[in-house]
Amino acid sequence: MNAEYKDKIADLLKSEGIAEVITCEQALSIAKKNDIPVEDIGKFCNTRGIKIRQCQLGCFK
Repeated sequence: MNAEYKDKIADLLKSEGIAEVITCEQALSIAKKNDIPVEDIGKFCNTRGIKIRQCQLGCFK
């Protein structure tokens, strides 16, 4: 992921009020609304220490 792409994801999470914890449902919704692969949301959260909770499908590690 390049810096511009990471900034886009950061801005999307910030606009949703997400700083430390995100639910699986929120991550899936953000990915779908913004045409971003779910895996990229997961990778971004992992590198930033954002915890993904209430996982529904096992998409995130």
